[in-house]
Order: sequence, then C-alpha cells, then structure tokens
Amino acid sequence: MSILKVARMGNPVLREKARRVEVAEIRQPAFQKFVDDMIETMNEYRGIGLAAPQVHEPVRLMVVGIQHDEDDEDDSKIEVVPLINPEVTAIGSDTVEGWEGCLSIPEVRGRVRRAVEIRLQALDRRGKRIDLTLQGFPARVVQHEADHLDGVLFIDRMGSFDSLTYLDEYARFWAKD
Repeated sequence: MSILKVARMGNPVLREKARRVEVAEIRQPAFQKFVDDMIETMNEYRGIGLAAPQVHEPVRLMVVGIQHDEDDEDDSKIEVVPLINPEVTAIGSDTVEGWEGCLSIPEVRGRVRRAVEIRLQALDRRGKRIDLTLQGFPARVVQHEADHLDGVLFIDRMGSFDSLTYLDEYARFWAKD
C-alpha cells in the first residue's frame, strides 16, 4: 500500500466533476489497490473521509469512517467504508450548522450548514449495492466527501466567512462551540 499525495485547494482536480466508476473497473486489482491506498492515506493524515479527487483521481469514489454510535468515543469502533458512485439525498428539511475541515485545505476550519439526516446509496468495493440512512456527524462526513466528487469544497457551502479560521485559532476561541 502507498500514501498518496493530497491535492490542495487551488489544484484544478478539486474543481472537476468526477466520472462514474464502471462495475467491471471495481473488480480490477489496480482499483482495489487504489481503495486500499486511499484508506491508508486517510488514516495517515488522521482524516475521517477522503474523496478520490483529493488524491488526483477524478472518479466517484470516497472512503469514510463511520462510527455507528456517536456517543461511543472509542475510535477503534470506526468502520472505514469505501463508497463508489454515491448518491446522497437529504431526508426531510432539517439542517444544522457544524464545524468542518478538509485535508485539501489544511489547518483551516469553518461552519457549514448540512442536512441532519441523509439516505446514502452507493456500491461497496465488490460492486454490491449499499443503502444506508445516516444522521449527525456520519451524515456530515458523507455530504462533505460527496461534494468533492462534484468539485465543491466546504468553503463553497459556508453561509458566511465569519467562522473561517485557522486550526490554532479554532482551538483557542471556537472549540467549545
């Protein structure tokens, strides 16, 4: 496995709409290695999600860490799930504003409004259909990563730049929010 180079804000690959992955492509050893490399890269950089465009591959693939019990603070219970050709649909109209960061915009945080509950439909790494309902933080992570597949960064979703902050200042002034 390999640690992949993460594209940073300003790289055109982050603004492209990623192409769908064909089922036959999913089964290829090179694609399976790429999935493993993405997981290793996400873990190396201590992320909770990573989309393929962030590592210079404009395909509709993301890996996300999903903790099914948000009240359990045991990180070992986070399951890393590869999601291919994901489709995200908001359930209801409830939204909540929350803090986000991004490996492609290092050391920066900002508040973004997202749907509280979503339906996620995708393919797993074997090409099998996944259909999940997610709420809270896992829903936020999936929405954030899905945006990358359409060339959208979290700063594009900010209603105001008043909360845009560097990580150090976030820790000093905002982390209690």
